Amino acid sequence: MGAKELITAGKTALGIEFGSTRIKAILIDYDGHVLASGVHDWENRLINGIWTYDLADVEAGLKSCYSSLRRDVEAKYGVTPETFGAIGVSAMMHGYIALDKDDKQLAPFQTWRNTNTTKAADALTELFEFNIPLRWSSAHLYQRILDGEEHVKDVASVFTLAAYVHYKLTGQKVIGIGDAAGMFPIDSETLDYDAGMAAKFDALLKDSGCSFGLRDVFPKVLVAGDNAGTLTPEGAALMDETGRLKAGIPMCPPEGDAGTGMTATNSVAPRTGNLSAGTSTFAMVVLERKLSKLHREIDMVTTPSGFPCAMSHANNGTSDLNAWVNLFSEFCGLMGIKADMGELYGKLYTHALTGDPDCGRLLAYGYYSGENITFINEGRPLFARMPSSKFTLANFMRVNLYTSLGAVKLGMDILLKDEGVKLDVMMGHGGLFKTPLVMQKVLAAAVNSPVTVMSTASEGGAWGIALLAAYMADGKSSGKLEDYLNARVFTGLTGEAVNPDPEDVKGFETFTRRYVAGLDVEKSAIEAMKW
Repeated sequence: MGAKELITAGKTALGIEFGSTRIKAILIDYDGHVLASGVHDWENRLINGIWTYDLADVEAGLKSCYSSLRRDVEAKYGVTPETFGAIGVSAMMHGYIALDKDDKQLAPFQTWRNTNTTKAADALTELFEFNIPLRWSSAHLYQRILDGEEHVKDVASVFTLAAYVHYKLTGQKVIGIGDAAGMFPIDSETLDYDAGMAAKFDALLKDSGCSFGLRDVFPKVLVAGDNAGTLTPEGAALMDETGRLKAGIPMCPPEGDAGTGMTATNSVAPRTGNLSAGTSTFAMVVLERKLSKLHREIDMVTTPSGFPCAMSHANNGTSDLNAWVNLFSEFCGLMGIKADMGELYGKLYTHALTGDPDCGRLLAYGYYSGENITFINEGRPLFARMPSSKFTLANFMRVNLYTSLGAVKLGMDILLKDEGVKLDVMMGHGGLFKTPLVMQKVLAAAVNSPVTVMSTASEGGAWGIALLAAYMADGKSSGKLEDYLNARVFTGLTGEAVNPDPEDVKGFETFTRRYVAGLDVEKSAIEAMKW
């Protein structure tokens, strides 16, 4: 069957991912080939010190993104999609969406970017003897309790963004295990919330006067391949403004952007890893064994199938880098030069490779928000240099590329150097890898390992959640998720591996020492810049 016939017959999989700055939809066949796409741009807001999105914008963005995809299908194939073999929803992990028994929102949606949960995260880490990062939903819930927020007594549901959207579309209070691992610790043997820690958490909730336990308010955990409900008539109407989309479409478990990144890079088996570069930047390594001890810099999460996975997650990635490129675009306009943004990014990034391996002793921090890996709870974007630094455009761009991986590298150093974690392959994906070879070389220098970027790298998590939907609909006959990906999706895809350059590795290590030493400057800026 051709693409038009597959779409008409509903033998396709649709993935929708809510990223930090863009909601993206990807329509694929069951072998992963992209048939159509749609986008909707949006942005988080800082309101009363909280990074948030209005839930009305979530629903509007979903409808706009699906409409964009529908129009793309109509333009390419002359048909309007009315059904799919399966749908999957993904989104930024972590955070806190609290609803009451009538599904009324009780408090502002707190995204992963918020770091106002230090007391709760510290207390839960000590209680569980397991790292609970500031971003995790359990830390947000317990912090609301510690702060005595009135709404807590009415909490009936706590969701991540992906689980919330899935609930709106299906009425099912469920979550994929990878996304659940950003809410509460997971037991990879039982494929559920860790029972011992859940009992401790329930006792803590009871002592705090709560009438509910963990499983009363957190969604049920599912794994890749499970059926997570079907699209309801209300969900279909929420997605499709034309009313053509039919109810009853099966939906796969909603996943977080870490799980979809692993899927999109075929990094779901032990000794594989990937780095997703965007507004936040995180590196994932699937483990063969448990880590030797607790590290507050490292999140322990899972693949969509439940394999234990170590994550080095930086809250800050490309935001400041994008701001500098926009400044150069503004300068071009001032000079009467019409600059294509894609070309501008490409030229600046490529030029960075001509800079000094140590960035000419320049230093930068793209901290728009707090950074958990470096234990800094607020952000102040900074650029600094010595009088004797080599202040060139190439070095300036290079230091901003380096610093987009600065915090992530500290976490990866713990895994690769301190813990001796084995890594056979490191995959890169996300928009930062669109310019050929540049970020591959930078990442290879950071982790001192070969880095591969597939031809599908820029499709990102929307493609990953579409693959998870396709696996549920038609891929389980191939075996496990990794078997399906190897046999049907990644067999014909091309990718080029870049080996680390010894001089670049040495230069990145020098930059890292300066990055760590300069954190006191960042802390001082937070204290001094309160306006």
